[in-house]
Amino acid sequence: MDGTILVADDDRTIRTVLTQALVRAGCKVHATSSLVTLMRWVDEGKGDLVITDVMMPDGNGLEMLPKISQARPGLPVIVISAQNTIVTAIQATEAEAFDYLPKPFDLPDLMKRSARALEVKRHSPSPRAEVSDTAADDLPLVGRTQAMQTLYRLIARVMNADLPVLITGESGTGKSLIARAIHDLSDRRNLPFVVATAADLAEMDGPATLISRVRNGTLMFDEVADLSEEAQSRIVRMLDSFSDGGPRVIASSQADLADKLDKGAFRQDLFYRLSGVTLAVPSLRERVEDIALLTEHFVARAEREGLPVRTFDKDAMDLIRAYSWPGNVRQLENAVRRLSLTGGEDRVGRGEVELVLGTQPAVEPLTGGDSDKLSASIEKHLRRYFDLHGGQLPAPGLYQRILREVELPLIEIALEATGGNQAKCADLLGINRNTLRKKITELDIHVTRRRKLM
Repeated sequence: MDGTILVADDDRTIRTVLTQALVRAGCKVHATSSLVTLMRWVDEGKGDLVITDVMMPDGNGLEMLPKISQARPGLPVIVISAQNTIVTAIQATEAEAFDYLPKPFDLPDLMKRSARALEVKRHSPSPRAEVSDTAADDLPLVGRTQAMQTLYRLIARVMNADLPVLITGESGTGKSLIARAIHDLSDRRNLPFVVATAADLAEMDGPATLISRVRNGTLMFDEVADLSEEAQSRIVRMLDSFSDGGPRVIASSQADLADKLDKGAFRQDLFYRLSGVTLAVPSLRERVEDIALLTEHFVARAEREGLPVRTFDKDAMDLIRAYSWPGNVRQLENAVRRLSLTGGEDRVGRGEVELVLGTQPAVEPLTGGDSDKLSASIEKHLRRYFDLHGGQLPAPGLYQRILREVELPLIEIALEATGGNQAKCADLLGINRNTLRKKITELDIHVTRRRKLM
């Protein structure tokens, strides 16, 4: 990797670590804590890549992107930010940032993105709709985990596309909120957002009424897997009647539509009409690191609504993080509101959290239903694998091949979760450290000790 990189961040530690890493990779680096200095370097023609923070002492890094683009068309900019909300991610995309990373970020990941930015020539920017700073202030689409940041990027890419969007995820993960965010942050924001109900689709003239209500706005079908066969047929006919420039279509489902298709409980033609782009919303237990951030978000919202301001003891927050949250973000929000309403002291203790969470088992989603789902998914995969051989048996050695397919992602994810620490990973998996090392060698797994930067 070679080139000159301009780094702008008010945190001296981040500037130092980035400078050292980029210099070791073969780059020249100019680092500053000032956007004024950054823009002077850009105007002087310095730099092949810019890495900038958002909140700087002398301004907002996102507001500099149009100026950088105007002064140096094609100069890629990677935005890093501790403001881990959907609005920040979308603003970075709208401002034509080459890439966006939340803090804390993985240094190896940033290095890969920097190398790619130096290699890829930027396309000419195209005009896009402006995103308001407050457009989604009340949306609990908050998170710094990789799962949420990936989701933010997908939302930013599809919000002004004409493709239909299918949003999947468990109950309470925020599917309806994401649908509304796509509409409110898109260039259709001033047009109607209409949610089609089962009652709307039960009447013969229901589709025509929906079309007249939505015009060229956004039409959403909530929990499409629950609709009757007749309602599904009417949706197909309605979608076929849309001309170019018609309404945007969004659908949501907490059920596995692929499983519904296999059982003949969902129309195949409707599935293909709705699944232009699929957004999978992670459950709360898949993004545990976001729980404290979400809790702060809901406490702040409660304060704006006039409820008492409360803070959480470490033991209380540890319990909240350890709980399985079968009702996901919706359940967490309700719990925080209840704690805000019923508490008599400023601080929330562990005992109070235990009372609110009641007697629900803390590992409920990890047993019973979800293990059955995993078993069913594996069975479905294996049956399809055998079916692909057209009545012939697969090649010998199937047992080891299947074990390898399961072991490889399991060990990779466990290593990632433990930051590449093999002792911790072995303990997490419940295997001997020597066994783990042997598996790493056999499966050709590359182990990286990841360093996270705030």
